[in-house]
Amino acid sequence: MNKQQLLTAIRQMQQFLKGQETRFAEGLRVMKHRLTTLQNTVMKTTPDPPAVFCPALDAPLNGKRFGTKNMVDHEVHFTCDPGFRLVGSSSRVCQPNGSWTGDVPECTDIGVCTSHLCQNGGTCVDRGEQYKCFCPQEWTGPNCQYQTQMVPPEWSVTDDPAFSRKPRCAKFDRMQQCSCEAGFHMSGTAENSICQDVNECEVYKLEGAPRLCMHTCINIPGSYRCSCPRGYQIFSDGKSCEDIDECALSSHNCTRGTTCINTGGSFQCVNPECPKPSGNISYVKTSPFQCERNPCPMDSRSCHHAPKTISFHYLPLPSNLVTPTALFRMATASAPGRPGPDGLRFGIAAGNGRGHFVMQRLDRQTGELILVQSLQGPQTTEVEVDMTEYLDRTFQAKHVSKITIFVSAYEF
Repeated sequence: MNKQQLLTAIRQMQQFLKGQETRFAEGLRVMKHRLTTLQNTVMKTTPDPPAVFCPALDAPLNGKRFGTKNMVDHEVHFTCDPGFRLVGSSSRVCQPNGSWTGDVPECTDIGVCTSHLCQNGGTCVDRGEQYKCFCPQEWTGPNCQYQTQMVPPEWSVTDDPAFSRKPRCAKFDRMQQCSCEAGFHMSGTAENSICQDVNECEVYKLEGAPRLCMHTCINIPGSYRCSCPRGYQIFSDGKSCEDIDECALSSHNCTRGTTCINTGGSFQCVNPECPKPSGNISYVKTSPFQCERNPCPMDSRSCHHAPKTISFHYLPLPSNLVTPTALFRMATASAPGRPGPDGLRFGIAAGNGRGHFVMQRLDRQTGELILVQSLQGPQTTEVEVDMTEYLDRTFQAKHVSKITIFVSAYEF
């Protein structure tokens, strides 16, 4: 380009920038006018009704409270310490009229006699952390479970020869002393005695002592052995049951495209799917257990408020798990060089286990899902929790975790 051509090009660019500047200034003027009109409209509207709060609830004596919010639709849950029973409502919800649903919970002392009943007409006397059974004349033992007369006890097996044996006898100074092998009990008269097997399974069941076996006790001559349900194997102690991990042993029948999830005594084949496209909201699967939202149009508020990520989690639990128990945690983390959220909200968004779970903050960046009411198996229950991020009180993003809980039929 010669000098004249270059100057002409420069003047053209100057005219172009001047036009852009004029249009930009006009756009700002229109935006300012719209904001002023909107502000005036908002100022003239009816003021928001005051927020409704319910009275603060205290934890019951000898118990715990879960949940601190006392606004409408918020739940508060209660549990009792070991040795106490909850009387009243285990969960209460704040109503629009400012009152709580349900009754005031109380934790009453269960007492040791409730869990240690004396048998055969015995009378239980509570002695703080201990108890004592006063037995009728014909019964004896810590729980009045043994007969005092010399007759074969109920837990002796008499119809199988392997469970009855002759005693070993020896004479000392014209007196005969007889004894039985370990695991056998002598019954009958001094002249006509017999060694009969002690059914350890029944004896320990009667005594209310700790179970000999975690699952099933099988009596054998002079001893016993333990067995476990299908899907479990005997642990090294010979008494406890250990789950067989079919997924790790590749003994499952999950087809290609599904993932094996080990559960108590069994397994599940899962293949979680992302939500189907809706309007301009769509998701892509970035891993077997996570979906991420595709970029949103700049002017789509509904898309920006849809969950940014959806993750899937699967938890195996034993039946009647002691509560409260922490099951799951959600946390946020900012990318290097980018400011993270300065506010987080955690909540339970959906599921079929209402009243069994609460979501509470663990620290500034972490929320925790807690099981507050035991789940009895076998059953499968689902709970959906979300975490919403805010920066300067402005919504930034929402993350959802869909949790599926497989509760086994056994308490192990």
